[in-house]
Amino acid sequence: MQEKLSWKSKISFGIGAFGKDMVYAIVSTFFMKYLTDYRLADPVFVAILFAAARIWDAVNDTFMGVVVDNTRSKFGKFRPWILIGTVVNAAVLIAMYADVDLSPVNYAIYVGFMYVLWGMTYTIMDIPYWSMVPALTNDENERNQISAIPRFFASMAWLIVGSGGLYIVKYFGGEDKIAGFSRFAIAVAVIFVVSSLITVFNVKEKSAPLSALTAEKTSVKQMMRVLFKNDQVLVVLLIALFFNVAYQLSNSFALYYFEYVCNVEDELFSIYTAVAGFAQMGALLSYPLLGKKINKKLLFISACVLPAAGFLLLLAAGYFAPTNAVWVALSSVIINIGIGFMLVILTVILSEVVDYGEYKMGTRNESILFSTQTFVVKLAGAFSAFVSGIGLKIIGYKANEAQSATAIAGMRIIMIAIPAVLMLACLLVYFKGYRLGDKNYRRILAELDNRKHASESDNMAGTDTGSEKVDDGGLM
Repeated sequence: MQEKLSWKSKISFGIGAFGKDMVYAIVSTFFMKYLTDYRLADPVFVAILFAAARIWDAVNDTFMGVVVDNTRSKFGKFRPWILIGTVVNAAVLIAMYADVDLSPVNYAIYVGFMYVLWGMTYTIMDIPYWSMVPALTNDENERNQISAIPRFFASMAWLIVGSGGLYIVKYFGGEDKIAGFSRFAIAVAVIFVVSSLITVFNVKEKSAPLSALTAEKTSVKQMMRVLFKNDQVLVVLLIALFFNVAYQLSNSFALYYFEYVCNVEDELFSIYTAVAGFAQMGALLSYPLLGKKINKKLLFISACVLPAAGFLLLLAAGYFAPTNAVWVALSSVIINIGIGFMLVILTVILSEVVDYGEYKMGTRNESILFSTQTFVVKLAGAFSAFVSGIGLKIIGYKANEAQSATAIAGMRIIMIAIPAVLMLACLLVYFKGYRLGDKNYRRILAELDNRKHASESDNMAGTDTGSEKVDDGGLM
């Protein structure tokens, strides 16, 4: 029987994403600049720290998935970890931005430990939060809603932190940026805990059937077989890797670009980020309607070309009108409409890869395939952080000083040129490697439907067909 969720449950689940993404936004957007400009940490140290922490996070996700999968409690398997992870992560966030008086060496040890611990404790909460979706309802339309609602709340969180963060820091600390960030982190931590409590107390996971509780867990060997036998997985993951490096690199470097290249940090960064949030939300809302009228290939082309064109416009504006808010806003609109499309398309094509895996191997492995996307996002975060930190060192960046012509040129390359090239690389990979176009994908769905009906007929006749490996039917 399909289960409906109340709007109270749906909204309460989305509110959980609002708090956790505020936490992620304050770290992802500001922490690197906080360390290099206000704590005067060496960019190379920051690069190595961020890269190592993200790589460990990517590995750590797998272990947390196993822990959650084996949890049995009267409160369910997800909610206890959401609550535990939230409380611990909020405390670590406060400690990361705390105004501690330590020597440079001791501070490096302290902040390195806290940053790694922050990533680990965020995983404790984040993995069970998203894994709870299938446990809330078995209705497909309901799942679509409870997958979209958190994305909207998350976009709101990024919009608030990105566009208002610098003003909030100034409000809390005046010219003392360290004190301002410390108080800002405390406020975000409180919102985080409250939002997670709303989710935990108002959202109930449905009881899992006994077969699910006693089912054999997927081994590492089986997981690797699923990933490498499904040839389209690697294609989609490569697209996701290029896209996420471009997206995260431009996001993490925007503060440096607008302060040192445009010389108007607060205003232009806030405009760029606010417009980005609205543009992405608009793209997310319009995609379902556009998907009915425009074929997937054309939407994918738009998702790659629009950001590249927007970055080129931002580059031109940086030379001819670096402080012009209109050109910055227009660039952000073009870039982030494409990014909004890509965020949806990656989920769509990964879902198609799940169907292709069932078509080719006879088994569906949604959790394995979707978990690889999280791995790629964190791997991209590690790479973009490393490029940002090492790049600052190579170009001769000097914190809180007017930059040399070489440093400014290097910032333009890191913020604009590299992301633009990577977005076009996504397009190249798609055309060269992705083979689940509309025609082939419809044929796969038709074949899967035929097998389902055949299996139902066999079961009615008392025949156990089982699942077996199938040939790809000449698709490749």
